[in-house]
Amino acid sequence: MRVPKTLILLTAFRKGLIMQGNYVSLVAIQSVFFNFPSQHLSPQANGSTGKPVFGRQSTKDLERKRHALVVDDVADVTDMLSVLLTHEGYEVVTADSAFAAIDAARRHKFDVIISDIGMPGMNGYDLARTLRALPGYDKVPMVAVTGFSMFDDRRRSLDAGFNAHLTKPIELRALLDLIEHL
Repeated sequence: MRVPKTLILLTAFRKGLIMQGNYVSLVAIQSVFFNFPSQHLSPQANGSTGKPVFGRQSTKDLERKRHALVVDDVADVTDMLSVLLTHEGYEVVTADSAFAAIDAARRHKFDVIISDIGMPGMNGYDLARTLRALPGYDKVPMVAVTGFSMFDDRRRSLDAGFNAHLTKPIELRALLDLIEHL
């Protein structure tokens, strides 16, 4: 018997899970921020043989923890990305503002930085420029994960120093694959 594929949508209005047929929605506080096709959960969950998002770590991967900085003013976004990256073997530091991210980057060396663009106080573009100017951060992979999707937002992200620009909703497997290839 073939089990139907499920799509998990993480959306934001209130906290909680909503189940409708083959769809599960995690509802939080702001706007839609992730598309998560269930074939990435586990092959056993839906009969797929695709690579799961939450896969097992090899001992080689665990020898050296990678460090990630996740920056977003919406706690549900930083929490979700933190869980995902931690499960993938990262040690994660979260920041709720660009200023907190700069402070964290001065204290720690990160292997990857994932940041929102639209934040109060200092936006992600200015954060990227500031981080690129810090010693040791000129080549650290930086990914913008944002709701900004106007025609020039991707170019503005790249010009500011991000290596990639993903528009919400994002697919978590695509984010993990992107990080691995930067």
